[in-house]
Amino acid sequence: MAAKDDWQHPFVNIFKEFRLSEWQKASKEGDVSTYTDKTLNSIVFRIRGAGSCIRLPKNTHQSLGLTGRYLYVLFKPSPGKTFLIVLDVTAQDGCVVRISISNMFKEFKSTTTSLLFPYQCGPEFDRITEKTATLEQQHNSPPEQPQVHWTCLMMDLQCTLATYLNQRYYSHLKNVKLCAWMSVKSLFTSDLQFNPEVSYHKAKLTGLPTSDGTGPMPRDMMFPTPKGRTWQSCYDYIRFPVEGDQNCGIIRKGPLNVETPNEPTLIEEEAEPTDPELVVIPELPEVITEVADDPQPEQESPPSSRHSSQPSTPLPVVNEDDELSQLPEEPEDKVADSPEEVQKLLPDPILRLRRIIGFGGATTKCALWTMSGDSVVYPCHAIVVSMKIDSNEQRFFIGHTDKVSALAFNGNTTLLASAQSGNYCVIRIWNYLKGNCMAMFRMHAHSVTTLSFSYSGGILCGVGKDSRGKTLVVVWNTAGVGRGGEVSMFAKTKMDVDIKTIKIANFDETRLVSCGHDSIRLWRVRKGTLRSCPINLGEYRPLDFTDVSFQEGDSPEQHIDDRLLFASCKSGHIFEIDYTRLVIRNVRWLFPVQREQQEKWTLNKDPGIAINSLSVCSTFCATGSEDGFLRLWPLDFSGVFLEADSMRVLTATFTRNLGFLDVSSRGYSTLMRSHTGTVLGFSVDGVRRHLTTASADGSVRIWSMDSSHQLYDFVSEDKPCSVAFHPSEQIFSCGFSSGIVRVFDISCGKLLAEHNSHHRGEVVGLVFSPDGDCMYSAASEGSLALYNSCDNDSHVIRVVCGVVARGTGRAPDALTVSSNSRCLAFVGPSEYTITIADALSLEELLRLDVSILDSESTFLDSALKVCFSSASPEHLLVATSANKILWVNTKTGSLLRQVSKVHKHWCSSLAVSEDRRFLVTAGHNAVKVWDYNMHLSLNSQMFIGHSQPINQVSFTPGQQGVISVGDAIFLWDFLAHPVDLLHTLRLPSRFATTSAADEMPRERAPLPLSPPPPLDVSAVDSNEVELNVTTTGSEPSSHPRPATSFLKITELRDTIKLGSHLQNSDFTGRKPLRPDCYRHFIPRFKNSTFDETAVTPQPGEAGVTLKAVIGYNGNGRGNLVWSPDQGLFAYSCGGVVVVENVNSGRQRHLQGHREEISCLAISNDAQMMASAAGKSANKSLICIWAIPSGACLSTISYHRGAVQSLAFSKDDRFLLSIGDFSDPTVAVWSSSTFQMLASESVLGPIHDAAFSPSVAHQLACVGSQGVYFGLFDSHGQDGHLSLERARAPVEVGDVELTALCYHSDSLLFSATNRGHLCAWDIKTQSCFMTWEADEGEIGVLLCRGNSLLTGSNTHWLRLWEVEAVRRMKPLGKVSRKDGGASVVLKREIMLDGTTVSAAFDHTMDMGIVGTTTGTLWYIDWLDTSSIRLVSGHKNKVNDLAFQTDESHFATCSEDGSLRVWSIPSNELVVQFQVLNQSCTCVCWGPFPSVQRARLAAGYGDGTLRVFRLATSEMERKLQPHRVAITAIQYSVNGDVILSGGKNGLIAVSRALDGSTIRVFRDHKGAAITTIQCVREQCKDFGLVGNELWLAASVDRRVSVWAADWFKCKCALLDWLTLAAPPYCQDDSPPPSLAAFCPTDPSLLIYTGYGIEKELIFYSLSKKRIIKKIALPHWATCFSLSSKSQLIALGSKERVLKLIKWTSGKFQDFSQHSDSLQTCRFSPSGTLLFSVAHNEILLWEVNGL
Repeated sequence: MAAKDDWQHPFVNIFKEFRLSEWQKASKEGDVSTYTDKTLNSIVFRIRGAGSCIRLPKNTHQSLGLTGRYLYVLFKPSPGKTFLIVLDVTAQDGCVVRISISNMFKEFKSTTTSLLFPYQCGPEFDRITEKTATLEQQHNSPPEQPQVHWTCLMMDLQCTLATYLNQRYYSHLKNVKLCAWMSVKSLFTSDLQFNPEVSYHKAKLTGLPTSDGTGPMPRDMMFPTPKGRTWQSCYDYIRFPVEGDQNCGIIRKGPLNVETPNEPTLIEEEAEPTDPELVVIPELPEVITEVADDPQPEQESPPSSRHSSQPSTPLPVVNEDDELSQLPEEPEDKVADSPEEVQKLLPDPILRLRRIIGFGGATTKCALWTMSGDSVVYPCHAIVVSMKIDSNEQRFFIGHTDKVSALAFNGNTTLLASAQSGNYCVIRIWNYLKGNCMAMFRMHAHSVTTLSFSYSGGILCGVGKDSRGKTLVVVWNTAGVGRGGEVSMFAKTKMDVDIKTIKIANFDETRLVSCGHDSIRLWRVRKGTLRSCPINLGEYRPLDFTDVSFQEGDSPEQHIDDRLLFASCKSGHIFEIDYTRLVIRNVRWLFPVQREQQEKWTLNKDPGIAINSLSVCSTFCATGSEDGFLRLWPLDFSGVFLEADSMRVLTATFTRNLGFLDVSSRGYSTLMRSHTGTVLGFSVDGVRRHLTTASADGSVRIWSMDSSHQLYDFVSEDKPCSVAFHPSEQIFSCGFSSGIVRVFDISCGKLLAEHNSHHRGEVVGLVFSPDGDCMYSAASEGSLALYNSCDNDSHVIRVVCGVVARGTGRAPDALTVSSNSRCLAFVGPSEYTITIADALSLEELLRLDVSILDSESTFLDSALKVCFSSASPEHLLVATSANKILWVNTKTGSLLRQVSKVHKHWCSSLAVSEDRRFLVTAGHNAVKVWDYNMHLSLNSQMFIGHSQPINQVSFTPGQQGVISVGDAIFLWDFLAHPVDLLHTLRLPSRFATTSAADEMPRERAPLPLSPPPPLDVSAVDSNEVELNVTTTGSEPSSHPRPATSFLKITELRDTIKLGSHLQNSDFTGRKPLRPDCYRHFIPRFKNSTFDETAVTPQPGEAGVTLKAVIGYNGNGRGNLVWSPDQGLFAYSCGGVVVVENVNSGRQRHLQGHREEISCLAISNDAQMMASAAGKSANKSLICIWAIPSGACLSTISYHRGAVQSLAFSKDDRFLLSIGDFSDPTVAVWSSSTFQMLASESVLGPIHDAAFSPSVAHQLACVGSQGVYFGLFDSHGQDGHLSLERARAPVEVGDVELTALCYHSDSLLFSATNRGHLCAWDIKTQSCFMTWEADEGEIGVLLCRGNSLLTGSNTHWLRLWEVEAVRRMKPLGKVSRKDGGASVVLKREIMLDGTTVSAAFDHTMDMGIVGTTTGTLWYIDWLDTSSIRLVSGHKNKVNDLAFQTDESHFATCSEDGSLRVWSIPSNELVVQFQVLNQSCTCVCWGPFPSVQRARLAAGYGDGTLRVFRLATSEMERKLQPHRVAITAIQYSVNGDVILSGGKNGLIAVSRALDGSTIRVFRDHKGAAITTIQCVREQCKDFGLVGNELWLAASVDRRVSVWAADWFKCKCALLDWLTLAAPPYCQDDSPPPSLAAFCPTDPSLLIYTGYGIEKELIFYSLSKKRIIKKIALPHWATCFSLSSKSQLIALGSKERVLKLIKWTSGKFQDFSQHSDSLQTCRFSPSGTLLFSVAHNEILLWEVNGL
């Protein structure tokens, strides 16, 4: 309990705390008085009258803030009168829930924000519930009139919210209201349970505790007991809720214990049995576990549970070999667990609604923009959906129980009103930003057709129909909703006028306008009345008006006389109405096409455009018409146009499509497509994540599960009934109501087979076998067909008639196939039997009769659905008409287990998860997820959202989600992580199985069910032995899970000591976990592999020579060394070591690694250097280099993982290497022979290591387990290494020691991941001083003299004076406070990133520091300055471009940075940074001079920015695309900028003003990969133009255009479409790349994914391919040189290939450590850039 709430413990007397008698903190209304009650002998409050009440606190906006879990109400209802108790309770999510208790309620009701509990305690109820009263009635003796007693009502607020409101957690009690007829002594809150029947004397004698419900009541809360009477005879005690919700939400007087009575009361017998039951059937007495039933439709809570004992019923004998029969027996007298001990299904919630595919329901006319324009709001049946148009991310407003019929926003879109259809017309007002319901009220109408919100949100108007069919118009006051107030009615009126639309004027909230059949009316609200006035329509009266709109965009100060009103009608007329004079100003008749001859339009002409909706702004009018067109008109309606600035028009169609028109780009985007009818069934393609659905609207659609976009649509006159995807191929089948089964190939879009002669009724079941070899279909008339799905025509193997139960009620999943593809199950031949057949022959294997399983039932139970368990083919689940689910053994036919009362109605669909831990069922409108084994107290969770019965539900492949279909398609995230199944090594015959899933390995072995037999390991030499775990039938297991597999056990013969060789041992059997510190090196993830067949050129013959490496690898650790005496420093970038002269800037490159270099080390004489990097064979490679010559002296390899640290000894005789967390070993090498002298393994990861600067044989390491002090003794070619561990000091807590450095031969400093520094005495191996040096993790530690350098992930570089530390060492241990005073912070510098490496001179005056941003800084502590030495990109480099004069080049990166570099110095000139965006592409303008030089860059948000180099400023920002820009290019003259988007659109923007002058949609749907422009006269091709440009897209299409942008001319010259097979890899296919030949623009060169890996040369003049060059790999990038006929290609295999296209000669260069994404020749062809991730290499071109 928090300290601020301690005053509330142990209890709070609310009346006393708030001084109720003074009425300063509370208020009263009506007849509220005090009197002395004779029974209690104390003063109590009496409330009399329906309007009388006590309210706590006084002001409604205040809160009581009482956190006690239990509320005690001491009250006495007035006889024969009604009372009401209202509690406002706040949950932990901030939602306020109103709990109402009253004896006038007849039944329990709930919504997401309110609970109504009937109170049935009193004389009228006691006569019914007590047995004595029943016996007296039988003997015809009138019962004695019982008295009304004082009552102690104890309400568990936490349990109430958890049980009835979706497991919400209780926070505090906000306010209380006591109303009507009652007497109240007081109210109390407490976190303790009290028993009023127990006195203090009895509690003291028996020692009863006060915290478990058995202790006495406090004296303030006690009811006095008269002498000679018992407490129960004088008073009533009610606990609510009772365990398991035995009273179904009704507050009743009952026993104090939670045990179910042996005989139910009369009321319980009359109530509908709603508690689901779980029956486990072993050869033991039956055990029944009852779980509460579904709540009301508005309720979203999972049920509670209870246990009770029932007499057993004779059932079939269960096979002893079945695993479910091994469940332990539960005692018959078991009672329910306490709320603290309840075991429930976890996680809670286990499902999360991610996306809904659907639109409409009751209406398709409601779709709204938000004020920001980034989201749309629309109804989807009973749910209101808000979707962002850029990301398609959805939010849901859930609470309606029927279809939403109307929506309305206020002016700033902060309040959203929604109404539902049906008899229970509920209107909800939501806080749109937070998503919570702020108010809910009824309209008392049969349906609500339209809503309108005022601009301020203070007025809401609704129109509906009353019970007599009259139009009802209601206006509410909603001004107080935002402040927690209630909604009140302003005015209401009824009339016979038809109203289709009503809107509140944006300039006056009291004025409204409506339209309907034959009328347009103006309304006014004044003094609580609603008055209307019709517009005189004259000859236009018979028209059917559909919509009305004020002209938006006008100033609020505009005079009302100048305002216009527009109305549309079915005949195509647009009316302009003078709002003030109530007359028609203009009537226009709109036709689909303009008529050449103007004529007077009269009503008896042919009809024009039937207009359904219109919207008017200040510049144009948008109309949506019956012919499916959206049109924009000028306000004079002179013609249709599509020109406006930055406007979007939202459209919704009757076919339930939702989209918007971007007026500026003239582009229409579809946001949501949906079925117009009920979704009958679905199937999932787990490989490609596609979803196919069949609907009653006659269509079959295929959707992308990731984007929810519709991919394909198949329409048939015949209604589809069921669909099924092939498990591995792009094939799906569909069954129709006529009995036809069709098979489609999606990849080629054609019909493969049609079977129309095997079924005569509706296809109710269609399924493929899991192995994909067979397909099955069942029809409503009883036939069953088997197909061979290995053939394209899917020919029929066998058809059997009369085996499937007749009828369509079991569609669409009437068939189920076992996971091993051996058994097929279905309901039939009758509805009471289940047949299990051989899947390959359809021969019957087993037939079960489900009607005889319950001998006490009064009706025959029939089977509805069947489903095989995913992991166990021996389990078949059956859903029955008695609302049960049965577990059946498919071999013996025995009943294993059953669950009763699964849903409120019968179960319509069920499925089992792949790991067999969960079961999902659908019933009516709800989805439930169950614990498959039913071992918990709360075995299920229920989820609502559907407004119609659910037709099918299932898990997605991989168990990552759940899909349910009915009124719409619901995609749920499944939040329980799947587990791998058991790996079977040796199985006895009785457990034998052929399931492929059972053969999958499992990371964690399950606990054994019984102790294994003793092992004699004395004769075992190996560490690994196989152990057969056997169990006997005579000894039942006590564990709930059966023994079904045998485990491979690794025996550790002895305790591992520090220093033993552990490289071949595995302690846990798990993958090692990365330590929690940034200091530890983790290689960047790569999905590329090195090509071992690469052909490297001979020395001196290379076509290109590495000239420079641009950038520094900030992902390395300690990958920087510096020798101040030699004037050089070295660092790594990718797999290259760069040795650079500080004075001249000249680079040398050490090339020998193929992976990312992790660390470097330099010898003390600066003659030798070591570098370490990973190796493809899972062993790291260490290279030893001679610095003067740059030659590789040797390579050594030992560590299985990455090398974490390298260090040379003081005399340079030894080299120390440290393995990473996957192989924490310490190895010592000879630096002369390069042989390993000794190695030791430690228990935890090591982060840093170093040799002593004064003692050659002394070293130290730090890591997760502390500090390791080491001594190394060498004996020729052998040595011995001993390590002693010292744990981190207690003062710093549980930390990782991340870095270390020596101060002298007796002093060592270490750093932690929490910013501490520790000083160690090497001789005693103890820490004598600690202090806090940083707020984050310190990863770099360096000591020179008495100066200590620290670098951390807080970006601070600090210099400390530690001279006093050495003097204080003999004084003993120094506290943290004193330690901080012993050191002095001399200097500090903030850098641009986390420090990962550092090297300084001997005086610590100057040095070089590397950061994670890829920057090397020169640090001068004398003036506390920093100079950038090397700059690089931290993230992936997306593009690179040369300036035309080759004086600069530019790079852009994923982190949004655009950098300009100079040539030949390769220094960073300027950087442009855009936050939170990715810079995807860049190009230079064709202006060589510095003053005119400009470069354009495209970004991930669709923006295009133009930067000027001379001023280093952004010159212009454009938005030509709504999606990411993937390619960009200036025209040859620089007049326009061509940009291609991810959606395939190509925009042409004017460079002068940024306006978009043209958009090409020829590549729509496929991302643009390349755009190139060249200067070429196009007259030879028969076209007008002075330049050619091309565009290539990922779908292997290339378009070539001739253009003259000055004359605004552009024409298509040629179009290439390259064929390719389907791409079946996990990653994206290789890009399509195209370029003009530099020497001959009429020649086009292309490469991309296709039938062969090749370069294609296409002649534009000859219109054909003239040449091909075969390639060994798919190209990821390429570039053409302007000289020497050279082509540079990059590949995923990390190879840069240089090809001479005239001869085919090539060379391979493999200096990159990752796949290449960019390569560029300079305009002159003398230089070449290649880029892999953030590695930029500059090559000098020599030629081939």
